[in-house]
Amino acid sequence: MHAITIPEPGGPEALVWAEVPDPVPGEGEVLVDVAAAGVNRADVLQRQGVYPPPPGAAPYAGLECSGRISALGPGVTGWAVGDEVCALLAGGGYAEKVVVPSGQLLPLPEGVDLVTAAALPEVTATVWSNVFMISHLRPGETLLVHGGSSGIGTMAIQLAKAVGARVAVTAGGPKKLAACRELGADILIDYREQDFVEEIRRATDGVGADVILDIVGAKYLARNVQTLATNGRLAIIGLQGGAKAELNLAGLLSKSAAVTATGLRGRSLAQKAAIIAAVQEHVWPLIAGGRVRPIVYRTVPMRDAPEAHRLLESSEHVGKILLTT
Repeated sequence: MHAITIPEPGGPEALVWAEVPDPVPGEGEVLVDVAAAGVNRADVLQRQGVYPPPPGAAPYAGLECSGRISALGPGVTGWAVGDEVCALLAGGGYAEKVVVPSGQLLPLPEGVDLVTAAALPEVTATVWSNVFMISHLRPGETLLVHGGSSGIGTMAIQLAKAVGARVAVTAGGPKKLAACRELGADILIDYREQDFVEEIRRATDGVGADVILDIVGAKYLARNVQTLATNGRLAIIGLQGGAKAELNLAGLLSKSAAVTATGLRGRSLAQKAAIIAAVQEHVWPLIAGGRVRPIVYRTVPMRDAPEAHRLLESSEHVGKILLTT
């Protein structure tokens, strides 16, 4: 088969389409012929040499894909050769074939085609696990999403609105904010021109945000804590603004607030399977019912992965960028 390899870390040009050995499914795994793979910020970090795959994972980038099952490993039940699926991966999506633990497979949601389904596993698993399973967002509460026009952001807006929450977003510029509004965002904040702490305070009559989904990290930590409501929950899922910051614990104590920081890639198979099962139970019906939809900005042939990475790093996109085989 062919895959996007990274002979040496570097810029987008470090991604090389090359012939590599076919993977073989082991116990509890299936082999998927990849139709499309999602492009994520974590892939950029892997390309740069700062986010290697966990032990045992495929060496290629790609944390989600869609495709058809072409072989079953020993002990797999409930799936058959030919099934169309999408999957959460620890790596390997940038390839023509990938091995997937069966607990990380999802059937295609009703009404979603095979290629578009590749836009779903990583964002739905990330949002559902952090916003709902960990932070317990409830109807009537306010969710602040940093990076509202990203793949994660566009999914978070829709899922929060589907359960009856109020949604605030930060994004860069009128076009991105307009896209967030179309998806249901109630409070629109241009982080280039506005202070999100003041805007949330004004929009909530001083109460603050009950849950914050943050991709920025250190740069926003102190301001995020300021923005939280009493009993608020800050979920950190990215470090685009750095990894180290000083935290004033008195601010957390005064609000009885909580800070969590999680990733998906390094979690155990059992944890990932539990998240995927929850996504199928709670999110898939919303997609089938038309209340939530994947947002795809552009599809790019997989051999042109450097172009896709340049597009992602330009931050011009709204929603997901996909690679197609």
